[in-house]
Amino acid sequence: MRDLMKLFSLFFLLLIPNIVLAEVIQIEFTENDSYSVEVARIDVGDTIEWLPVNEGHNVEFFAGPDMKSLPKKSEIDEVYSVVFENSGVYLYGCTPHSNMGMLGLIVVGNDFHNIEEIKKIEVSRVASSVLKRLIDIAQSSSK
Repeated sequence: MRDLMKLFSLFFLLLIPNIVLAEVIQIEFTENDSYSVEVARIDVGDTIEWLPVNEGHNVEFFAGPDMKSLPKKSEIDEVYSVVFENSGVYLYGCTPHSNMGMLGLIVVGNDFHNIEEIKKIEVSRVASSVLKRLIDIAQSSSK
């Protein structure tokens, strides 16, 4: 019985760091048709929560490390939360405003293995300029 208790205690202690260290990052929809955090850097297991402080926006993922596991898009004006379990770069935007440049990047685990695929995503000319700027920010802060 004592060995079982020791094993349980060890398992519990190994589990605690994953629970305690996970963060929740909040990103707001702004009145300027943008996100309050345009490039988020998080660890695997962290959560991002989008808050509709301005009306008419949502979150739709356009690219990520595993296209099959991308979250479905959120409803307009709804709180939306995603736990990121796969490292890599995620591109998302507001469905009605992405062509106007309402985009965001999430870098999970400082892993840029799929950045070339992100760079190839076809978007409008305005959004393309925003995407290039966001990629430059993400890559410059990774060094």
